[in-house]
Amino acid sequence: MDRRSFLRASAVGGTAAAATTLAAPAYAQGKRTLTMVTTWGRGLAGVFDAAQRAADSITAMSDGQLTVDVKAAGELVGAFEVFDAVSSGQADMYHGADYYFVGQHPGYAFFTAVPFGMTAQELSNWYYHNGGMEAHDELGQIFNLKSFLAGNTGAQAGGWFRKEITGPEDFQGLKFRMPGLGGEALGKMGASVQNLPGAEVYQALASGAIDGTEWIGPWADEKAGFQEITKFYYTAGFHEPGAGLSLATNREVFEDLSPAHQKIIEIAASESHQWNLAQFLSNNGSALQRLQSGGVKVLEFPDSVWDAMGKAAMDTLESKRDGDLYDKIYDGAMASMRASSGWLTRSEGVYRTQRDRILG
Repeated sequence: MDRRSFLRASAVGGTAAAATTLAAPAYAQGKRTLTMVTTWGRGLAGVFDAAQRAADSITAMSDGQLTVDVKAAGELVGAFEVFDAVSSGQADMYHGADYYFVGQHPGYAFFTAVPFGMTAQELSNWYYHNGGMEAHDELGQIFNLKSFLAGNTGAQAGGWFRKEITGPEDFQGLKFRMPGLGGEALGKMGASVQNLPGAEVYQALASGAIDGTEWIGPWADEKAGFQEITKFYYTAGFHEPGAGLSLATNREVFEDLSPAHQKIIEIAASESHQWNLAQFLSNNGSALQRLQSGGVKVLEFPDSVWDAMGKAAMDTLESKRDGDLYDKIYDGAMASMRASSGWLTRSEGVYRTQRDRILG
């Protein structure tokens, strides 16, 4: 058995028996209901909105021939169980952050974010024009999924802390919530890293179960209420410079749909991706002002911390090399990022610097 066949069998085998007892997707008078499970608590600002946006668009564009029933985390399966639920056929599709599933394959991190990786625009460039979508599909073939980007938070904040961070040594023993390869890199700096679903983060921070957390950015963080617990907020992070969200459909379900309905899912995901990015970016500025007015101290990590984060990030990314699909995804993403950055830095980057200098 080759590696891909083995991985796919491992992913779906453990739940195959349970899946056979479940009902097939619902049909009524030529219409079909698809069940979408998510990694998000119901109503979580931005991220649940992206899932609902994609679901509503699929229903609207199919003229009601496809109805998507959105389930929040815990309503059908737990937040971190959605991948296996859709892979095995327990649910039809999921919406979530694919870096939650690096245990299935570390390559999935690139379709959310990796430390010192791509900004939102760089991610879009890679995904839609430089091989990213094809790589996402190649991963999906292993796990019986058909995946698309379907949301983006933009650059995420460095997070909330109970005290100021003055150097890399402050991360020793720090109980901090951070998923994905960013969390693994933070662990290399001595932090005790926790991977918690979004709906559980506030209570963990309030109770002292964790000492700090990253979530998304000012708007979503304000909605979550972290400013009620601590006032030290780092607005730039190394871990998610442009975090993508994904919609994945069970591959057999997807292939059973008409070509028109398949295209509707693809377009709905893409539209949700752009709409969601604008949603986050349009709300973050005013939210940050409100946080500052409420006494939140806005900070930046010192260079010594950035340097330590950079080393830990590179060590983490390189440690996953497997001579196979991970390397293909990693090398392709980084090559695209460097090419995009070379132009964006010299065009938009210079312009923004000069604009801010002139307009204040």
